[in-house]
Amino acid sequence: MKNVLKGLGGLAAALLVASPVFAQDTIKIGLILPYSGQFADTATQMDNAIKLYVKQHGDTVAGKKLEFVRKDTGGIAPEVAKRLAQELVVRDKVDILAGFVLTPNAMAAGDVSTEAKKFMVVMNAATAIVTTKSPYMARTSVTIPQLNETFGAWAYKSGIKTAYTMVSDYGPGHDAEGAFQRGFKEAGGQIIGSVRYPVANPDFSAFVQRAKDSNAQGIFVFVPGGVQPAALAKALAERGIDAKKTKIMGQGELTDAGALKSMGDSGLGIITVFHYDPNHKSKLNETFVKAYVGDYKRTPDLFSIGGYDGMHLIYEALKKTGGKADGDSLIAAAKGMKWESPRGPISIDPETRDIVQTVYIRRVEKVGGELQNVEFDKVENVKDPVKARMK
Repeated sequence: MKNVLKGLGGLAAALLVASPVFAQDTIKIGLILPYSGQFADTATQMDNAIKLYVKQHGDTVAGKKLEFVRKDTGGIAPEVAKRLAQELVVRDKVDILAGFVLTPNAMAAGDVSTEAKKFMVVMNAATAIVTTKSPYMARTSVTIPQLNETFGAWAYKSGIKTAYTMVSDYGPGHDAEGAFQRGFKEAGGQIIGSVRYPVANPDFSAFVQRAKDSNAQGIFVFVPGGVQPAALAKALAERGIDAKKTKIMGQGELTDAGALKSMGDSGLGIITVFHYDPNHKSKLNETFVKAYVGDYKRTPDLFSIGGYDGMHLIYEALKKTGGKADGDSLIAAAKGMKWESPRGPISIDPETRDIVQTVYIRRVEKVGGELQNVEFDKVENVKDPVKARMK
């Protein structure tokens, strides 16, 4: 078996031997997630939603029993993710690969999906090119350009003519910076300065001062979640940047629930772009949030909605195929599928196999004495702009 797992050529050979010739009554889904390490909580949020969907809809689809095999990458580990995907296919004989919080892991497993012709559902990994790694891959989360290129265009149309960008110096930060600048400039705006800071940067004062000195009408920022959003908001307040006069803009993680608790009133007025918020006003979302909180005593987030909708895609694709679980049948069923999600109407682009959805513009306001992201504008039916340009 070790020799089989050494390469994808060996994987293909093993599949010829291992593939069952009888009709199976069980469909196996291999979940590859960072159950341990620094991203463990994101895996928990996603897996909770997967379990909730199964609880609500049953563990039998099209007459076939679903069985889950869970594998832990331990964090950003593309080689581990690829090996685990190979093991799932060859040893565990899974029919579907799913999960994938992190882009490098999803990209690596994509090679296995291609070689083994296995349907693969990416429930988070947000770099635009991920879905190009396998023709059997579909994504139910979001792409960074889908949010920020749309946001850049919206910013200009909302009256902001000059902007300064400041982002964390790593892949997602670069993607966010490039996307916002593209959207803003193509709409007619002017980027009058930009800066990148270290990912683990504890003090934003000097960077915020540069942004302030630019006298830009708007400042676009990108930082990872965790402790950094509050530190950045504090620096903005200490440097006297008033969100009522200078528009502070960022991707949704900047003002997630945990960040808002830490930053307090310094977060008021910050404008963010995102695809999902637990406060989104719809009956379906209220039901989803209530069920999630009831089962797990915590609020769902972007990882939760990616997992929940990922399971919906798997269930509905299996229904369309009558339980056929080969990659060709499932990806054909997934292409063009549309449904109403707790986040709003979404679909799978039949050409790119990527999600099409509404992008929401929110502002931090006080609601009932608590800080919340309040949606006040939206852009509907947004496709990933990177792949749209690749046509």
